Amino acid sequence: MGRESTLEVAVQLVSGRTPATAGRSGSASLRASLTRRENEVATLVADGLTNKEIATKLTISPRTVDAHVDHILTKLGFRSRTQIARWVSADESR
Repeated sequence: MGRESTLEVAVQLVSGRTPATAGRSGSASLRASLTRRENEVATLVADGLTNKEIATKLTISPRTVDAHVDHILTKLGFRSRTQIARWVSADESR
């Protein structure tokens, strides 16, 4: 999938709509666009943890967590942690 279609799928997932053309593979391709660590951070963001709590849990610095969150937001075209949480929740409910 190209960058534009990935963003479109992300927007549809966040808005609660199921992408007509992407389905489960669209969500999988979004997950694949993130590194293993970014996926871990995204899951912990969805669990409601702060950057400091995530850093403690993963034994990394809060600044590294901040960088991972920034990368997740950029890659998925999101603007907030809430969007990350909704996307993770939608993905896990499939």
